[in-house]
Formats: sequence, structure tokens, C-alpha cells
Amino acid sequence: MLMNLLALDLESAERLVRDLGWPRYRAQQIFRWLYRGRVRDIERMTDLSQAERAQLRTIATIGRFQDCHIVKSTDGTRKFLIRLEDDLIVESVLIPEDGWLTLCLSSQVGCTLDCGFCLTGRMGLKRNLKAYEIVDQVLTIQDRLEPGETLTNLVLMGMGEPLANLDAVTEAVVRLTNSHWGVGIPARRITLSTAGLAPRLKDVAALGVNLAVSLNATTNAQRDQLMPAINRLHPLNTLLAACRAYPLPPRQRLTFEYVLLAGVNDTEQDARRLTKLLSGMRCKVNLIPFNEFNGSGFQRPDDDTVLRFQSVLRRAGFHAFIRKSKGRDVLGACGQLGRLPESREPAILTPVGAGC
Repeated sequence: MLMNLLALDLESAERLVRDLGWPRYRAQQIFRWLYRGRVRDIERMTDLSQAERAQLRTIATIGRFQDCHIVKSTDGTRKFLIRLEDDLIVESVLIPEDGWLTLCLSSQVGCTLDCGFCLTGRMGLKRNLKAYEIVDQVLTIQDRLEPGETLTNLVLMGMGEPLANLDAVTEAVVRLTNSHWGVGIPARRITLSTAGLAPRLKDVAALGVNLAVSLNATTNAQRDQLMPAINRLHPLNTLLAACRAYPLPPRQRLTFEYVLLAGVNDTEQDARRLTKLLSGMRCKVNLIPFNEFNGSGFQRPDDDTVLRFQSVLRRAGFHAFIRKSKGRDVLGACGQLGRLPESREPAILTPVGAGC
């Protein structure tokens, strides 16, 4: 079986070219073609000689994604449904907003956690994505951008808990951020969102990316109801202690994400408790009105309730923002990614806008 060049890290690629009798710099040349050139054919690596390309083709291939479909929202959001080599489907979402173009990436098929307000959590975990499968989401979508479009930001906020697949996510970030042979996206333009694997927060700091923590509750009783698996492992006091110890660079803030659920965690009392929990921390709060999906059991709060919650935070001196829900009509908004078994499949997932 031919090896997949995308599956190699730089050290493995350097071993490969050494075994072929080539100079070491050939490894970075190959990687520039993979990640900057986004080639799908070894023959296009034109700074390798014809003999070298022929030799490489006898042992290797470029295993890029072949099958994906786009579901287009009325607000311009595009959801990509990508078929993996084992026929599982992973989803990525491209979000246009005020001159920015943000790609929401997945790190798992399904999720290892069981957050009740998230469709992905209802799937259970199918498997972790490999580093090259995380990166290939970016390459695949870059190949399909409209003329004049450029990715400005990446967020690891799609399917899965990134810190439950830390090794692959770390390697993916290396390939995405490397400015010499990698994709070349600055780390400051990448945000990793976690449900709160407290002992692993420090590992995010080493990556140089932004950190967002999905809080969603102001008491352990609430969090036990909404996010039972993660709160059993790392209850609020443990998580917040890890957040306070997080080595924030100057002029950077931690982001806390808070999904507002009608009648559950959206009262002014909840907001006041939240200000006490976050007191003294250099942070901002993204408020996310719940994005509904069939069978969720939760409802989206009305706009007045959301504004009152934000007002309490702002009066207490916090930077609090209400996240616009983009792609809700195609189940592309926060918490809506994934597919339930066919008997429970939301009908909205069935139309596919275009092939890619």
C-alpha cells in the first residue's frame, strides 16, 4: 500500500527523503507543495526532478479528501460535509462576517462528551480525526473559495472536543501555522474551544493560539445537568482555578462561551453569579443564544432576556458580546453540527446545495 504524504510529520518526511538518498531540504519542499501549493498529484512538485517524482510515486500518494458536499445557508454560511476514507462524515463551516471569513474546524467525528445542548454530543464519539484530516479540512475549503475570498480566522469549535484529541490537534496546529512550509496561518488567528479539560489548558498555551472555554453554567448543579461528563471530571472550581493559572500573553484575554438556554441558565441571577465566578480575570464573554435542533428539549431565549443578561455583565465591567447565529437554517450554527441515526435525523439536513 502506498504511504500518504499528508500523514507524515516533518521528522517522518525527513526520514523518508534520507532513505531515498535525497538531501534533507527535499522534505520541506514536499511539504510546501502539500500545504502551500495544495497539490493532489506528485507530478506537480516541479522543483523535484522527473526522476525523483517518478521514484516518489512508486511509494507514496497524496491522500486528499475526494468527496464533499456544500450546504448553503441563506445568510451566506457554507457547511461542508466531507466523507472520510472509512465513510464517516465530518463537518466544517465557513462563516462570512463583516469582512472576516472564519472556518470552523472539527477535531473528532462526533464527540467524547455528552453536552445536552449540542447535537454533536448526541452522536457519541465515532473516532478522533488524524492531524492530516484536521488540516485537510482547511486545504479542501481553500480550494473551493470564491474569487477574492481569503480565510482570515480558524476556530476549532466544530465537531468534537479538541483537547480529547490533543496530539493530533497539536500536530495540525504546527502544520497550519508554520510560515515556511506550512499553511501559514498566524497562531493569533486561531482559536481553540474546549468544554473544560482543565489539566490540558496549559498545553494550549504552548501552541500560541487563543483559548475559549465553554462554561454555560454558574453552579455545579447546572453544569451537572448540562455537561455531565466534563463536570464530573473537572467541576467549576477546578476549571476556573486552571483558567486563573493560564499563562495569558500581554494584551490577550481568555474567552468564556456561555450558551443561553431559556429558563435554564439565562436569568439575571445567573448573570450576577457569572460576574462573581469571573471576577478579576482578564477575559471576555461570548453569549450564544441556543441554536435549536430537533429533539433537543431546550429552547432559545427571547432577545430581551439575552440583552438583560449581557447588561448585567457589562455593568460589572466585563466585555460581553452576543454571538450572531449564522447558518441555523442548515444546522451549521454553534451546537448544531452532526448527524443523528436516520430514525431521528432532522429533516433539514437532507438537502445538499452543491458538490465540491
